[in-house]
Amino acid sequence: MPEPNSVGNRNSDLPIVSSHNLGWTNLVVEEYQQPSGEMQMQPEADPVMVMSLSSQPHRIHQTMGSRRYTGLYRQGDLCITPNGLSSSYCAEGEDHYLYIQISSVFLQKVAEEALEPSTGRVELLPNFQIRNPQLESLLRLLQTEIRQEGRMGSLYSESLTNALAVSLLQGHSSTQPRIAQYEGGLGNRKLLLITRYIADTLEQNIKLADLAQLVGISQSHFSRLFKQSMGLTPYQYLLQQRIERAQQLLKQTQRPLIEIALACGFDSHSHFSRQFRRATGTTPKAYRTY
Repeated sequence: MPEPNSVGNRNSDLPIVSSHNLGWTNLVVEEYQQPSGEMQMQPEADPVMVMSLSSQPHRIHQTMGSRRYTGLYRQGDLCITPNGLSSSYCAEGEDHYLYIQISSVFLQKVAEEALEPSTGRVELLPNFQIRNPQLESLLRLLQTEIRQEGRMGSLYSESLTNALAVSLLQGHSSTQPRIAQYEGGLGNRKLLLITRYIADTLEQNIKLADLAQLVGISQSHFSRLFKQSMGLTPYQYLLQQRIERAQQLLKQTQRPLIEIALACGFDSHSHFSRQFRRATGTTPKAYRTY
């Protein structure tokens, strides 16, 4: 999924931060800041969202296909451009925004697996300057994750990507389907399989796709059924298990803190300390001495 094509008054196509080097497969997230000017975008193979991050409202003139729009964009305002539509915009004043491109193939897969009724091919609707608190919250979390260079891991980013796809399809597609309901959680056998797998691979970069494949269901179904069973999202449970393993190692061994951090799946001492303190109210070093 390429970056936006542009012409006109733009100093650089380089984003401030980007997900390109994080190994994300279904989503591109990039943060841009650039001066006033005009941009022309060619039709893309995948739909694009742009969320305003500008601290001050500013006027933007836009086209999307044959439609034209002028509005005063505020922080959190969203624009959605479906795949296959050319577009342009002209910003009056410095523009700061989050650029998101999500795979059309992935959206279709989520629609078929997680939503009902099944109505065949789904398409996103073009939208100028809309508000959607749920989408904004998810995009803020993704922005933080790319700024932190993917520190929270694959399970976290994949869970956000699935939630983003579902929210887009429910609120901004031609069919606006609802989430298919499944009762009863994962069941004891599947739950035991998953929790044992997590316990055995805590030090690894566990992926949502791996967990879902282990029990033979889609990622979207897996996330909801796991939460029904455990009362936590897969990522919340993984983090809980990593903290508990770290507590055991801190009390039972004299291994250096960085070794414990890596053994529990944290990518650095600072990441380990921050998550440990958030969960327990104290630092790993202080916990060891209690």
